[in-house]
Amino acid sequence: MIQFIPSNEGVSILFNQELIIKHHHSHPSFYVGNGNDHIESYRGNYKIDDYIESRIPLESYKIDDHKITFYHHEIELILLFKEIDGRLIVQLQSNQVFNRFWMRLYATPEEKVYGCGEQASYFNLRHRNYPLWTSEPGVGRDKNSLTTFYADLNDKAGGDYYTTYYPEPTFVSTRKYWIHLDTFAYADFNFKNDSFHELHLWEIPNQIILSIKPTYLELITDLTDYTKRPPKLPDFLTDGMILGVQGGLEQVLKYLKQAQNAGVKVSGLWCQDWAGHNYTSFGKRLYWNWVLNEKVYPNLKEEIRKLDQQNVAFLTYICPFLLENETLFNEAAQNNYLAFNKEGFIYKVDFGEFDCGIVDLTNPDAYNWYKNIIKTNIIDLGIKGWMADFGEYLPVDCILHNGKDAKLMHNEWPVLWAKCNYEAVQESNKLGEIFYFMRAGAHGSQHYATSLWAGDQSVNWETHDGIASVIPSALSTGIIGNPFTHSDIGGYTSLYGNIRTKELFERWCEMNVFTSYMRTHEGNRPSTNFQFYNDDDTLALMARMTNIRVDLKPYIISLIQEATQLGYSVQRPIFIHYESCSQAYDIQYAYMFGSEMLVQPIVQPYQNVQEVYLPDDEWVHLWTGDIYTGNQSIIVKAPIGFPPVFYRKLGKYRSLFEEITKKYKL
Repeated sequence: MIQFIPSNEGVSILFNQELIIKHHHSHPSFYVGNGNDHIESYRGNYKIDDYIESRIPLESYKIDDHKITFYHHEIELILLFKEIDGRLIVQLQSNQVFNRFWMRLYATPEEKVYGCGEQASYFNLRHRNYPLWTSEPGVGRDKNSLTTFYADLNDKAGGDYYTTYYPEPTFVSTRKYWIHLDTFAYADFNFKNDSFHELHLWEIPNQIILSIKPTYLELITDLTDYTKRPPKLPDFLTDGMILGVQGGLEQVLKYLKQAQNAGVKVSGLWCQDWAGHNYTSFGKRLYWNWVLNEKVYPNLKEEIRKLDQQNVAFLTYICPFLLENETLFNEAAQNNYLAFNKEGFIYKVDFGEFDCGIVDLTNPDAYNWYKNIIKTNIIDLGIKGWMADFGEYLPVDCILHNGKDAKLMHNEWPVLWAKCNYEAVQESNKLGEIFYFMRAGAHGSQHYATSLWAGDQSVNWETHDGIASVIPSALSTGIIGNPFTHSDIGGYTSLYGNIRTKELFERWCEMNVFTSYMRTHEGNRPSTNFQFYNDDDTLALMARMTNIRVDLKPYIISLIQEATQLGYSVQRPIFIHYESCSQAYDIQYAYMFGSEMLVQPIVQPYQNVQEVYLPDDEWVHLWTGDIYTGNQSIIVKAPIGFPPVFYRKLGKYRSLFEEITKKYKL
């Protein structure tokens, strides 16, 4: 399965008869060197400069059985090739210490690649480079937009097309392989060259893993066999929508009753302000001391029991940062559970007009303490889910208990945070019943994050940071093994004149019917943005869409089972099921909802018709019952409440979809 083919010019390395590395003496496949970096951070945004001191081409090589040594004079990089479980495993070792590493992976001009964590601007990554560093993704994320201009000007927070909460050195190629570089160091994957992909790391990776399969579905199953898969989502998520509301117990129960009276199927209340409120210039924030505020939510444990009798779950919020001089901060400080600065004092992170300490998850005692905080303060109350926020903020200059450089721990931090939550649920024997959702991630999130959400999109229609961006986000994380993701209905960030409209909220609501689950959010400035509880028409739309969601329950449950058993994401690229449809490989604003439904949400304002590409199959329009032959683009009407959705005419769930057409016909 592993072949080395030497020639006068160099050596070619093949796996399963596929060319992986094409090394030429004048165009080496491996380089090592050293660099000096400078990283500036400001509230989760990072400016990274790297001065390369040396980049040494390893142009010579020697082969010894399943080992190749690439070298330049005395410098050697040893690659040991193994085949384990049908995958290529390459272990790397250098005879000298270097902090920069480059490798060139063979590529073809027509090849496309996907993944590298969550990418919100572009699904196909070819012809661009992608720095891989967990951070705030930015507000606007488009250097040509006014939103990004003002965000950069005021807060250094505009972001770019590649900035992401969830970076990962893993991608899938249309040559039907997946590859993972075993590292959490800063990386920059460059896909611009026609004949190779250049993968740059700030360390020599421990190993490289590559697998080739005949189909994309087999490829994803194999990848998720390697990463491990998350537990199934709780059943209540298929019974309606989660209302993201706040304001205290009395107020959120009023919102619940209002929605239920309007016919909305409500499966949960997400009340992130369970610990209280903190008001800043950014907007309404939370009080970052993760203890129940009895004044805001009195007698909550008993109220949760009452909600359970209505089949309404109660959900909340936590993050690994603790508000300075509050009870949890003080307890952690007393026990040396917080990360330190270089002067030996507690490291304090500015979150925008308030400072917090960092729970040092590399300290086993701190890790177990915080895991028990989740159990005691959240799970023991009967809470069924929470947002596990802020995994991307580890400062690169803090001092950690494990002695590792925080710069090298930075990308790993979201996985430690996910694992802490996972073990809290697992040790409570609640996997599959309780879940949490995260925005930050890295390799390992596939197993430890029970689900993702797309983060803090702007409350507008901007391509790189508005409603459209959550679709490539779902597709990119899904293709590397994260099957469950969703987004805030209506978006979150309202800054620089961006105000959420009724139309945006309603389009987002109808789209989220066809995602892992539905959850609203009031946003960072609730009083100035559109809210569903102020509009009877929107409540009626929510009733319609949640009823459709419940009618789809048998199909959605089958998708959840596929995800946990086979690794298939709930939202999938069209080409996963239609490999021969060449057009499908560049579609990033439409997706398969499982194998039998195709969805192309409306992501532009004032749009009531949509052009949709249907792959080669027989398709039925969900809202009219009209039948279309695929391998063509069609135009359909798409008024609010009727997003472009089609199902396979000969699919297993045809009768279920036909009943939905009868009930909700356009």
